[in-house]
Amino acid sequence: MTAYVLRRICLFPVVAFGVTILIFTLLQALPPAARAMLFIQNPEQATAIAAIIRKYDLDKPMYVQYGHWLRQVVHGDLGYSQSARMPVAQAIATFFPATLELTGYAFGLIILVGITLGTAAAVHRDGVVDHVSRIFSICGYSLPVFVWGLLLLLVFYGNLQWFPPERLSLAAGLYVQSRAFHAYTGLVTVDAVLNGSWWVLWDAARHLVLPVVTLTYFLAATLVRITRSAVLDSLSQEYIRTARGKGLAESAVIARHARRNALIPVITLSSSILIGLLGGVVITETIFNYPGIGRWGATAALELDVPAVAGFALLVAGVTVLVNLAADVLYGYVDPRVRLR
Repeated sequence: MTAYVLRRICLFPVVAFGVTILIFTLLQALPPAARAMLFIQNPEQATAIAAIIRKYDLDKPMYVQYGHWLRQVVHGDLGYSQSARMPVAQAIATFFPATLELTGYAFGLIILVGITLGTAAAVHRDGVVDHVSRIFSICGYSLPVFVWGLLLLLVFYGNLQWFPPERLSLAAGLYVQSRAFHAYTGLVTVDAVLNGSWWVLWDAARHLVLPVVTLTYFLAATLVRITRSAVLDSLSQEYIRTARGKGLAESAVIARHARRNALIPVITLSSSILIGLLGGVVITETIFNYPGIGRWGATAALELDVPAVAGFALLVAGVTVLVNLAADVLYGYVDPRVRLR
């Protein structure tokens, strides 16, 4: 297992290098004046575009420009974001914790609902649970994320006033920004627990409910169907009949044999879902006015903020590579045959 993990980790720099080449190649479609924005550190430098073009050889061949840009990226200098009024690296550090908090809770619920309901639907095939899972999935497929989010916002905030948009109320937001509240992780719910500020935890949880439910329902519907199909396929195999013939309890047969052997396609889809969450939060954060990196990325694109869009693309690409690496490691843990290959 160790050798298998090491092989996958060794491939990580190669893939990351390829990703930077792809992103920079796409940036070549922009004129040198637009690419020069990738190399400024403050708004005052925006008036010296010609000097920046000369300094970083933006009128030279692509490989020369790429060397300058990659050196900047390695040092954490991604340019200055006009939309956020701060350096891109600082903007990512500011907005990403909010998105991480939102997607973390959503992904946990997606896995819990998707695997649990999908397994139950397969075990009770053509029963009540199976029919409920089909209705759940069909509704999830038929409603785009923005429609589902707007409906939830209309009902639970517009009419009932239960779950407000944004990340925090005004009072909680001011308290979190004060010196009395220590930001240990940047995740408000976690920091609220560490600070013992239970009213802040309650306030943050109320604001998270609607965006988390929006992301969860939209993506869990697919996982339910894939899990159901994979578990049904496992239940028809010889080793399941052998396990039952040995007298194992049905719960052990399902948990230790059927579900575990069905996890390969589930892991594949789960990794895609986690990556897709970063795309989904662009719409969800915009609908709920949630101050995460998705809303910032959408604003940057509308304002043609080249450094911010490039930084957002690098972040999404980096997360994609890391998630795929984690999925490869999980493949080897779940199925020893993968490690042997």
